[in-house]
Amino acid sequence: MMNIRSVAGQMFVLQVLIVLLLVVAAVVALLIQSRSDRYDAARDRSLAAAQAFAHSPGLVDAMQGPDPSAVLQPLTEAARKDAHVDFIVVTDRNGIRYTHPQPEQIGKQFVGTIGPSLNGAVTVEQVHGPLGLEYQVVVPVEDANGSVVGIVSSGMKVANVSSAVNRQLPVVLGAGTVALGLATAGTALVGRRLLRQTHGLGPEEMTRMYEHHDAVLHAVREGVAIVGGDGRVRLANDEARRLLDLPPDVEGRAVTDLGLAPRTAELLVSGRAVSDEVLPVGERLLAVNTRPTDSGGGPSGSVTTLRDSTELLALAGKAEIARGRLRLLYDASMSIGTTLDVRRTAEELAQVATREFCDYATVDLAEEVLRGEEPPVLTVGAPVELERVAVTGVRDDSPLYPQGELVRWAGSTPHAAGFVSGRSALVPEVAVDAGWRKQDAERTRAVMDFGLVSLVAVPLTARGVLMGVACYWRGRDKEPFDEDDLSLGEELAARAAVSIDNARRYTREHTMAVTLQHSLLPRGLPEQSALDVAYRYLPAQAGVGGDWFDVIPLSGTRVALVVGDVVGHGLHAAATMGRLRTAVQNFSTLDLPPDELLGHLDDLVTHIDQEAAAVEGSLAITGATCLYAIYDPTTATCVLARAGHPPPALVRLDGTAELLDLPAGPPLGLGGMPFEAMEVRLDPGSSLVLYTDGLIEDRTRDLGVGLDVLTASLARPDRSPQEACDAVLDALLPARQTDDIALLVARTRVLEPGRTAEWQVDENPAAVARARADATRQLTEWGLDEAVFVTELVLSELVTNAIRYATGPITMRLLYDRTLICEVSDTSSTAPHLRYAVADDEGGRGLFLVARLAERWGVRYTSQGKIIWAEQFLEPGAGTAWPLDAMAWPVDDAAWPADE
Repeated sequence: MMNIRSVAGQMFVLQVLIVLLLVVAAVVALLIQSRSDRYDAARDRSLAAAQAFAHSPGLVDAMQGPDPSAVLQPLTEAARKDAHVDFIVVTDRNGIRYTHPQPEQIGKQFVGTIGPSLNGAVTVEQVHGPLGLEYQVVVPVEDANGSVVGIVSSGMKVANVSSAVNRQLPVVLGAGTVALGLATAGTALVGRRLLRQTHGLGPEEMTRMYEHHDAVLHAVREGVAIVGGDGRVRLANDEARRLLDLPPDVEGRAVTDLGLAPRTAELLVSGRAVSDEVLPVGERLLAVNTRPTDSGGGPSGSVTTLRDSTELLALAGKAEIARGRLRLLYDASMSIGTTLDVRRTAEELAQVATREFCDYATVDLAEEVLRGEEPPVLTVGAPVELERVAVTGVRDDSPLYPQGELVRWAGSTPHAAGFVSGRSALVPEVAVDAGWRKQDAERTRAVMDFGLVSLVAVPLTARGVLMGVACYWRGRDKEPFDEDDLSLGEELAARAAVSIDNARRYTREHTMAVTLQHSLLPRGLPEQSALDVAYRYLPAQAGVGGDWFDVIPLSGTRVALVVGDVVGHGLHAAATMGRLRTAVQNFSTLDLPPDELLGHLDDLVTHIDQEAAAVEGSLAITGATCLYAIYDPTTATCVLARAGHPPPALVRLDGTAELLDLPAGPPLGLGGMPFEAMEVRLDPGSSLVLYTDGLIEDRTRDLGVGLDVLTASLARPDRSPQEACDAVLDALLPARQTDDIALLVARTRVLEPGRTAEWQVDENPAAVARARADATRQLTEWGLDEAVFVTELVLSELVTNAIRYATGPITMRLLYDRTLICEVSDTSSTAPHLRYAVADDEGGRGLFLVARLAERWGVRYTSQGKIIWAEQFLEPGAGTAWPLDAMAWPVDDAAWPADE
């Protein structure tokens, strides 16, 4: 029998291994070729299915339809089965699935790469999807204009593709077995012949061979260590003993008993293949290569070679520092500028810098920057006043200036010099820096006693604007700052400065918009007796909106309530809101009914849109809504009309709340549709609630839910308007308010019957005297004797004009409220006009006299005709300051002039 330890036996084994290696290589090659064939087949089949379905007629229309999944799911499943692929998936541009073989995956995010396909390319990739390891093709779906409206992906698992390897492998293995038998037989014959000729190696040859191997092993300047499968050292040359600091009797001992570092011991006994892995051992840096010894049929274990690469340690350290700085800059880009708040951005810079770069970081900004302005340009050497907006460090008890303090820096300090010149300053040792020590001797001593020894001051500059200074401090336990640290500090400051400047500019624009908005909103509620009104106006947390409200006193003790909303945010919305509010106030002076007023407002918005189209070249809809209501306390009625605005709520005396079924009307600016008004009788003490959509709309709830919560929060009797406002906001105010909220709660009152007097006037000039007498008698009953003279003059003019120029019944009415109101109504639609009469005119002075004696006067139209009214204050002496003794006009009825 052949001895395996002999050369002949070893040659026999070598021949057998070569044959086996060839057989294995053939099998591996066959498997690799089979795997390639499978991938090609899966790719080609998937590409054909995806291309065919992506270009199928009607696909684009189905994807743009109301329910793409319902239409496409059965079609894709049928196509998938016909094409013999595992899946065909259709998604939108965002990668949300419309179809999938597993219906529960519909609506979820597509697993794969869709970016190139959105640009019109075809993507072929291998992914781990819901069905497992898949080979998939992503094809864009284009509409008639060539725009990508979605994607179609088709693919299949590679394991499902049949291959020829199943048929070829038995043939290869059979051939390999035959070859192995032949090689074994031939090798056996050759081995016997060699064994007979050489009789094997002798002891001397074997000893000499071992001595040569041992000499070479211990002479090389590369450590070699062989570890058996049991974790014990079989061999370690002299270099390995030196590099790993091994004891002399290392052979035969377990690696875990040698006192090596855990990572070193694990690497020696792992048995895994390692190439040039850097291993720190003490002060050395070793390059380690490990190979298992049993891969070729040898004994279990591994052989490890070690090279001393200590000279690479410095380069590795620098590389590590560079990686740390890149990581710090990456963290800064992700952490700085998350908000448009100047102070928060400065705090983010200080927090990022103190993670790895320095022990303490401070940020000082000019006060103008905090207000959104640009700081003034200073001369070199001038002192600088900066506010400390951020200070962060490893401890909270540092002697640095605290956050919020306004610091006046001397011109010689790095802070002031950097802010004025825009150049950074590196102070490796603050103890020897004369400029910094001049700032505050006591605080300087405290800073050095605290252990801060090194400083970098970097100005915060963006777009040519110097905004402040960022300072980095290090203590004694770290290396002082060097030029590389200065560059890193400047890079951090530069990134933060851009974010701070963005926040500063946003602050300026936001302040301007808020100032504009506040200037356009009511500063307070006017005095009136018809309604007890409370309001709340809450601007959005971000941006400025176009919501507004108004309470406008009208003639005859009536009051108009207005709530409106301009869609959008920003200066344009606020400016448009101001224009609409001014227009409503102007239209209200004409005493127009709500529906007519909204019609005029609709024309104005249309004109605004046309102006914008003339400038911008395209027609844009402003988007505004409005609700206008007029309450009359003499009749306890309210007339309302709305243009696309949410309906008002009515809270009755018993506490029940309901939404008024008020005709909606189109939003302002659409034109072509009339507005419809509705009259509602309101019991005294009931409340009318007007609001904007920001109160009831929220991302977390539906509009109907918001209206239900509104009525539920209002449904409570005996609650003041102020309390009602608070209750509504407590129930509906969202956690993050994204739109303006305007809320108006008005509790109704009525004018006491004893404060109203009304008479019918005959169409006879003699009736003027009776009208004056009736008015005088009524004023005496009210205790308004001081107003008798002016009231007689006003009523004489108004009644005389009605008798001379009007038709139909004439009615005179006095209203005693905060003011005294005289009204004369008739059925004529023609109103008198105030004019200046020349010296030889016989008339034209009557209304001029009324305008001078009364506080206000005007005309309002009704369905029966018109009402001419005049209002006068009741304070002593009010309305009589005009020099009546200078007038030479008679006051008898026959000679009283009338305006035409």
